Amino acid sequence: MTRVSFVGLFRTRKGTTLRTAHDKGNATSGFSQAAGSGERTALRQLQLVRESLADSKAEDAVFIDIEGKSTLADFMVVASGRSNRHVAAVCDRLISELKDAGFGTPRVEGLATGDWVLIDAGDVIIHIFRPEIREFYNLEKMWQAEADDEKLH
Repeated sequence: MTRVSFVGLFRTRKGTTLRTAHDKGNATSGFSQAAGSGERTALRQLQLVRESLADSKAEDAVFIDIEGKSTLADFMVVASGRSNRHVAAVCDRLISELKDAGFGTPRVEGLATGDWVLIDAGDVIIHIFRPEIREFYNLEKMWQAEADDEKLH
């Protein structure tokens, strides 16, 4: 029986490498240290996402600042593609550009169907929908409503 002793699991800031110390050494996450960490990195990543979506002709992109509202990320992006194929192409390009810029390999869900693709890039979470799926779930309204509610209190 192999015994694994966990010394500690820590995370100092979103975008930093997670490390778990155990008998066989350190295990690290897939996010690159070359990208750095902190607010400037999140803004650089957001700018890359904006440019990639514009170049790919994604439609109706909405950029929501969720820093302080969620521990998941600093920004959420919601955009549409015209068809399953367009959604997949927009996502493929974005994933490649994130890797090429040194942000590591983002986690991706839904790319096979192309109805709703979720790309978790660390500091920025991106949702790319077909228009009818986006209208049904209406994520941006939910997150923007939270921001408006917070301003009222």
